[in-house]
Amino acid sequence: MAESRGRVVAAATDGACSGNPGPGGWAALLRYEDGSVEEFGGHDGATTNNRMELKAALELLQRLSDLPRHPDLTLRTDSKYLIDGLGSWMKGWKRKGWKTAAGKPVLNQDLWQALDQARLTDVPLTYVKGHSGDPDNDRVDQIAVAYSRGLQPSLRQPGDGPAAAAASTSKVQSKAEPASAPEEAAPAPLVGLLSRLELADRLATGGYSLSLIELAQLVEQPLRQLESRSEPWRWRDWLVEPIGTDRWRLYRSEAGSEQT
Repeated sequence: MAESRGRVVAAATDGACSGNPGPGGWAALLRYEDGSVEEFGGHDGATTNNRMELKAALELLQRLSDLPRHPDLTLRTDSKYLIDGLGSWMKGWKRKGWKTAAGKPVLNQDLWQALDQARLTDVPLTYVKGHSGDPDNDRVDQIAVAYSRGLQPSLRQPGDGPAAAAASTSKVQSKAEPASAPEEAAPAPLVGLLSRLELADRLATGGYSLSLIELAQLVEQPLRQLESRSEPWRWRDWLVEPIGTDRWRLYRSEAGSEQT
């Protein structure tokens, strides 16, 4: 089954906590070459935000260890605590017997030690600013927050179609909203689309280039489908043009129409 989905091309994690310390939740997302998405997460009744960030990364890395991975895969996270811990602090902690520079025991040592064992040398961590319009980061944040509130979000699994994915997103948001939410609030799938369109506009205006994997995340099309493209093509209100090997750039188009 995993072979039919192809390699994992994108991964994201997030943690949340109501109270810090308090009830917490964590979430992880894997995006496969065929365009399918796998989401998973969990709840902890008494924890901290940092522990949930570490727990999410640990669960995702353990899951990834058994899966084929694209060489450009990175784990996207908005936790600098996670990135700094694995990237620079851990060497000093281990040298000092899991003590900080001040001689105090390292907090969350159990999770850090498990992460040290689970880390994958071919999967670096990439920082993404939280709530910045990144679709996968926004999604795992949504799931983690739902779990922290004691809710049971509906999660996407490989094989789910677009309708099921939209329903999962809508179900999480509707459960997390207070009962007094206005009836005229936009449907969750439309809110998610708006986030992607706003991100595309910023990318086009700034002249930023995208890798093929990043482009697949933005337009939500299978990587295999995009790999077959070599000429400029139109996605909604943007012209998508190749600018080199595995790099693409978006340009605003006056006459937008989606082509797949």
